[in-house]
Amino acid sequence: MTQTSFDLTGRIAVVTGASSGIGAATARALAAGGAKVAVLARRTDRIEALAKEIDGIAVPADVTDPASLARAATTIRAELGRPDLVVANAGVMNGAPFATAEPAEWSAMVDTNVTGLLHTGKAFVDDLLAAAAEGRPADLVHVGSIASHEVFPGYAVYSATKAGVAALTRGLRLELGPRGVRVRAVEPGITESELGETMLDAEGRATLEDIRQQVGPIPASDVAEAIAWSAAAPARLNVAQLIVLPTAQG
Repeated sequence: MTQTSFDLTGRIAVVTGASSGIGAATARALAAGGAKVAVLARRTDRIEALAKEIDGIAVPADVTDPASLARAATTIRAELGRPDLVVANAGVMNGAPFATAEPAEWSAMVDTNVTGLLHTGKAFVDDLLAAAAEGRPADLVHVGSIASHEVFPGYAVYSATKAGVAALTRGLRLELGPRGVRVRAVEPGITESELGETMLDAEGRATLEDIRQQVGPIPASDVAEAIAWSAAAPARLNVAQLIVLPTAQG
């Protein structure tokens, strides 16, 4: 897909989970629109290469560790200024039958997909509120999943975490919307990414691959452009929910 630029001149953006997939593609899309972008992830080599590519900054961070995010926020403010666009994208997907699943994989999903989202929002909420108080656009974007609406066999816990993301997004919208911060959920369907590659269960990996073969995934850049488009909307308008699917997924 040819990348389309949306005007994000003057915006200061933070993208978590930026070492691959939707996170990396989103960083590129926001930078193409004129935003200054801080890319966050644990894989330092990848985010350093990406930051060089997009003329941004790489900030190693673990979203499951609030102290790590607090340090990242301090670095970003010092080097770029106060962020007004935060894309909480970091996520983990593991699939396995409930009876044989490894509880450690459940914990990894809850810690990253839900608790990590909370830590990310908390680290930057004061920056977003400050931008909104000045009358500027301020965005908190949660990357969820179509799995919050559709549950696949073996993915009950993953779906539960993404349903939690959807509920959290609605709740924060009620709190922060009246104060000028746009909170939205972007919920992709089957997308080209590394998500799920580290899951332990062979059956879970096979199920995911079957779904990808049947549907045909969209490139991560499609989701990234949807995120950039929504962030470029006038401050008075919140595109509160975006479901981005391959046409064949329905």
